[in-house]
Amino acid sequence: MCKECGCGGENHKENKKVVEALTKVLDANDRQAQENREHFEEYGVYAINLMSSPGAGKTSLIEATIEALGDSVKIGVIEGDLETDLDAQRVRSKGAPAVQINTGSACHLDAFMVHNGIHQLPLKDLDLVFIENVGNLVCPASYDVGAHLNVVLLSATEGADKPEKYPVMFRHADLLVITKIDLIPYVDFPIESAIRSARKIKPGIDVIALSCKTKEGLEDWLDYLRFKVRINKRALK
Repeated sequence: MCKECGCGGENHKENKKVVEALTKVLDANDRQAQENREHFEEYGVYAINLMSSPGAGKTSLIEATIEALGDSVKIGVIEGDLETDLDAQRVRSKGAPAVQINTGSACHLDAFMVHNGIHQLPLKDLDLVFIENVGNLVCPASYDVGAHLNVVLLSATEGADKPEKYPVMFRHADLLVITKIDLIPYVDFPIESAIRSARKIKPGIDVIALSCKTKEGLEDWLDYLRFKVRINKRALK
């Protein structure tokens, strides 16, 4: 984990100093995040921050979305990973512009990293930008990256009690997307229990369940995106 967010601290006697330093970091981050949002809005772009544990299907969901929406909603992607540009390559192969942000040892994207990515995307040609955060259910929740919507993915291969184990992440989410539902017959994942767990942490949170493999539920996700993009365009006129 990274030292910047405090999760890598080993000396508990330094806790007060760590908290003070983290507060300054977060304050600066929040100011940059607001600038990021304003920059997106200047171009009429709606930005979505995708967060999850590793392997929950963020990149697969982005790929399926690009394929399904085609030219009706023009999509760009900022990819966050510790190393490699493998996910960015996958996105580009679907015909969408993608910028890779390698964080090194940092376990999350921050607003400054996203700011750099923004200026490498053709915003004037886009309607929607996905910010695919580093796979981690802890630190990304603390960093506003300048998105309009925070989405957390929970796959059927994970425990249904994840929301209560990682409450900060789910409390910061506007939408829960349950992925890989085609695997539910083969794994121990009571979906209604997972939804109750999420709504215990964040009452009223929107939930969409889908499978990128079978496309079940995907249209609900696509309709949700179309609605958000349309409303965003109207709000900015």
